[in-house]
Formats: sequence, structure tokens, C-alpha cells
Amino acid sequence: MAEMLEGFAKRLRELRRAKGLSQTELGKLAGLHYTHIGRYERGASRPSGDTLKRLADVLGVTSDYLLEGAADEVAKARFEDHELLQQFHEVEQLSDDDKHVIKRLLDAFLTKKHLQALAR
Repeated sequence: MAEMLEGFAKRLRELRRAKGLSQTELGKLAGLHYTHIGRYERGASRPSGDTLKRLADVLGVTSDYLLEGAADEVAKARFEDHELLQQFHEVEQLSDDDKHVIKRLLDAFLTKKHLQALAR
């Protein structure tokens, strides 16, 4: 758990700096006080699911990336669950709006699972 929190803190700080934002600016954009951003970046505190999602949205990444750094792994994943792979192929045929809804649902579900793992 400590490793995941440290990784989250580092990614948050690096993404904020890459966007050229101060802790205060990121806080305002995400609806948080800058002291919360500082605590997250030091690994002294972890955000709620809603807060994690707001930070990810402002920084232009997924909650999963903020928590675990998983960016390229998804693209390289080896699908052993053929039913799931078929569903993903079918989703690719949907409209962009429908794909966006599915991505948000998946992101919310995965965020919940990651936060549950952090709470253990």
C-alpha cells in the first residue's frame, strides 16, 4: 500500500509540474484546497474516489494511471478471457459518445477496486 501511495504521489507531482500548474492552481481546477494537493504529493494522504477522478480529469489521465502508472500495459495486455476480448471488439464499433460512456463506467469501477485495495 505504501508503494502505491508513493507512486501516486510522484505521478501527481510530475503531471502537475508538466502542466505548469502550481499546487494552488491544480487545487482550484479540481475543487480542492492547495494543502490537500501538498498532502497527496508528499504521500501523507490519499484522495477519495471522487477526488481522484477530478484530479485525473484535470491532469488529462485516467484514475488508473494516477494510482498505478498503468498506461502502456493496457495496450500490451494479453487477453485470455475471449468473451471480454469479443466485447471490446464490439465496443470499438459503437459511436464515440457510447464509447465514452463505457470508458467512464470502466474507469469508475476500476477506481473503486483500487481504492478498496488501498484501504486494506
